[in-house]
Amino acid sequence: MVKDSNPAGRLIVVGVVKGAHGVRGDVRVKPFTEDPNACFDYGPLLDADGDILIEPVSARPAKDHFIVRPTRTRQKEEWDALKGAKLYVPREAFDAPDDDEFYIEDLVGLQVVSEGGEPIGRIKAVQDYGAGDLLEIAPKQGGKSVLVPFSRETTPDINLEAGSVTVLDFPAWADESGAPEKGNTP
Repeated sequence: MVKDSNPAGRLIVVGVVKGAHGVRGDVRVKPFTEDPNACFDYGPLLDADGDILIEPVSARPAKDHFIVRPTRTRQKEEWDALKGAKLYVPREAFDAPDDDEFYIEDLVGLQVVSEGGEPIGRIKAVQDYGAGDLLEIAPKQGGKSVLVPFSRETTPDINLEAGSVTVLDFPAWADESGAPEKGNTP
């Protein structure tokens, strides 16, 4: 199965509702975007069904969130009941990434192949534990996921149109040691 890199209607999480702010209908929103201010640049914030949840009139920064004044206000209890609700925007709202840049959403689900084109598995997630992005790969034969650094050296070919990512030396990464021996890094 080749994953379409931009299917219509696909929603991307950009933030979460943290609850009400005061009693005048404002809501607290924690953005997940790289630039926190950008969370409000993509149009209305939607719920998981694609319905408008928050259409911001204004947003001002607070401690670890933004205080948003929406066009449609709700009672404090309503916003508090929505605490933890994820906020989405359509994938189409994002600009096309630059060359050699990828949206995580576009990588998840892609087929992973060897240098020779043999299927290895699928990208389950993209993780970052502080030392750079890692592709979490679910092997084709099943078993434990394998983490592979997402770099030009280990993943030299990403073909979104074909729905595939080439990973070099996958058996070494799948080994229990978790990485190729020093000097054998591709």
